[in-house]
Amino acid sequence: MRLVFAGTPEVAVPALDALIASERHDVVAVVTRPDAPAGRGRHLVASPVAERAEEAGIEVLKPAKPRDEDFLARLREIAPDCCPVVAYGALLPKAALDIPAKGWVNLHFSLLPAWRGAAPVQHAVLAGDEVTGASTFQIEEGLDSGPVYGVLTEEVRPTDTSGDLLTRLAFAGSGLLVATMDGIEDGALQAVPQPAEGITLAPKIEVEDAKVDWSAPALRVDRLIRACAPAPGAWTVFRGERLKLISATSAEGHAEPALAPGELAVTKKAVYVGTGSHPVEPLWVQPQGKKPMKAADWARGVRIEAGERLGESG
Repeated sequence: MRLVFAGTPEVAVPALDALIASERHDVVAVVTRPDAPAGRGRHLVASPVAERAEEAGIEVLKPAKPRDEDFLARLREIAPDCCPVVAYGALLPKAALDIPAKGWVNLHFSLLPAWRGAAPVQHAVLAGDEVTGASTFQIEEGLDSGPVYGVLTEEVRPTDTSGDLLTRLAFAGSGLLVATMDGIEDGALQAVPQPAEGITLAPKIEVEDAKVDWSAPALRVDRLIRACAPAPGAWTVFRGERLKLISATSAEGHAEPALAPGELAVTKKAVYVGTGSHPVEPLWVQPQGKKPMKAADWARGVRIEAGERLGESG
């Protein structure tokens, strides 16, 4: 089939690569978000999908909005049979949905109808799901509500961050997306409506959502830190400045001290923080305006005093 691929971030690149490598399909163009400012200089940078497409000599379309008439006109000229999508990042209007004969097919990183929305992997980690997966479905005007073509499952490991899990799903899901394109072309694959039960929503996790509540149980704190890694990054406040928590582990059963929520205790090799249950041990942190560092090194540098707490001010 003639395909126009829509995607933007790095997580979409494995699927694009798999479709380019497919002998049955021809990726004739890519749709991605416009170049965005990045880095200290805030220079405009092309998306990872745009960069990969340009390397492969594929036409790249970067509409400011997918309802722009110039974009819709070009898409009609290209006349794709189907448009596979992975993390494109913009809602598609009906005028765009109607152009490909076989529609737009999204690779979504959850077992639909669970975790519809922008952050399915983060919410799966935050909720403590033991199993998640990926789904391919026909895009319609509702939020991730279209009929499903295929699914795969993936175990959520106890130490998984969102980044870990998303990386595995991106590569496994690329094979699912190619198989879905094959089945659609053959006419052997029919989309099945999603059940009305089991719908959960996964809105984007904002920076404010990533603030650690030290009165919560350690399990909840651990899940928040892992769910927000690498972005937006769980954080707290120490001496009036933000401190990002990159990774942590449970200190249960390690002769940890009894600590009030947020209270800090430092040994020669570790830092402990009290929660609503047992303490946790931060492993890597990032002070405001500085590079990531081992939590023990940070603690030695700031010379934590007895009774000091995280999250008390700011």
